[in-house]
Amino acid sequence: MKRLLFIGDVVGKAGCDFLMDRLRAVRKDYGIDIAVVNGENSAQGNGITKYSADMLLNAGADVITTGNHAFKRREAYGIYENDCIIRPANYPAEGCVGKGICTLDMGAYSVAVINLSGTVFLDPLDNPFTVIDSILADVETPNIFVDFHAEATSEKKAMGYYLAGRATGVFGTHTHVQTADECILSEHTAYITDAGMTGAEESVLGVEIQPAVDRLRFHMPTRFREAGGKCFSCGVVAEFDEKTGKSHKIERLIIR
Repeated sequence: MKRLLFIGDVVGKAGCDFLMDRLRAVRKDYGIDIAVVNGENSAQGNGITKYSADMLLNAGADVITTGNHAFKRREAYGIYENDCIIRPANYPAEGCVGKGICTLDMGAYSVAVINLSGTVFLDPLDNPFTVIDSILADVETPNIFVDFHAEATSEKKAMGYYLAGRATGVFGTHTHVQTADECILSEHTAYITDAGMTGAEESVLGVEIQPAVDRLRFHMPTRFREAGGKCFSCGVVAEFDEKTGKSHKIERLIIR
């Protein structure tokens, strides 16, 4: 049995610093073989930069996934030359840098990490259900984990059931609030609708509370700022059989 740790959206420098301080200890305590971190909001002001990506890799991430903010920062374009940093696979293949899958060679086995973006209430990218079928046709390992970065819980649940029995794990990201529906689908696929976030706990999705309240209360343009204070990190640990790609257990984590 092997263990994969998946960490939800890292928000800003506070989230990166928290993982720098805690991730290696968590890997040791939980016997983690592979750590996957969603870093699409890891830069200050959201998006991802080389600086924030390097922080996550140095903290102990093996793979960094992203989402709808993958190209928010112009300086981010060059980071996708690193095979361990991926963007949603349903971005256009032609003219779009980066790729949507990373395959880790672990010696006796390999693991494929796939990044997808939902299209309900988000950018109208290629159909994620069609794209994942195309990708899976070429994947040569049974160990397949999908970060489905989507807004609608219905779309995430649908993708979980669509990949049940075909993927080792399907983990939702983007909404920053950890859900309590972790389960094993079809006695094979570890699933959670949203893994949560990593950043300031006393915040509105990682940003200061008052500007977020003002935006919703007055409907006026408001400058969001990364929240300070004590941080937490949300995610899941999936225990799987590396020979069959079958998950046997999923555990929700909140690290304070």
